[in-house]
Amino acid sequence: MSQIASPISRTDVERLVREVVSKRLQTTTPTGTRNPLVVNISARHCHLTHEHVRILFGKDDLTPSKDLYQDGYYAAEETVAVVGPRRRMIPNVRVLGPCRGDSQVELAFTDGISLGIDLPVRISGDVQGTPGCILVGPKGVVDLDQGVIRAMRHVHMGPNDLEYYNVKNGDELHLKIESPGCTTTLENLVVRAGENIKLEVHLDTDEGNAANLEHATNVELVKPATCGCQSH
Repeated sequence: MSQIASPISRTDVERLVREVVSKRLQTTTPTGTRNPLVVNISARHCHLTHEHVRILFGKDDLTPSKDLYQDGYYAAEETVAVVGPRRRMIPNVRVLGPCRGDSQVELAFTDGISLGIDLPVRISGDVQGTPGCILVGPKGVVDLDQGVIRAMRHVHMGPNDLEYYNVKNGDELHLKIESPGCTTTLENLVVRAGENIKLEVHLDTDEGNAANLEHATNVELVKPATCGCQSH
């Protein structure tokens, strides 16, 4: 089994959930205060069941290391190696918590090429019929039958955000990113709604790098049907 060098630098890992672009002043709606728009790069990571945590790490639960932007979620101290059908491996893939009902690995398009996995684009949690992989931890190995995806780009919204943009769960928006010499519009961001959720866009590493997100000067969510932009 050969090992490939990870293209994710330590800086990239540290900025897993770092706020890239946000407006300094919040905006109010008739029903309350809306969160500022935040766009984050979601680097490769995995979610695990309690059973798989026990197999891979020999303990009952994950060890929180760093809080994520959304309340109640965290990057764990634990990492796994992801092995694909080409017997190539991506080491030190971060586990995110809390544990879930199904284990899932979220990779970027270039990761899939390296591992030899044809990644389907799916909403997180929709793993039926997806490819599998082998997860290697310090205490054991898990052979996943399914669960390896490329996460569909999406935007998390709370009730006030849904009202402001006049959208509902499952609708789609576009994201315009203005960066030096690289203004880009990413289409078809799926709206993921929930209570107590902060307004946040998730892009994978390939998408963020292609749009030069780290140096973005402005971001806008665009409603496809109206061509009008709302900036935050």
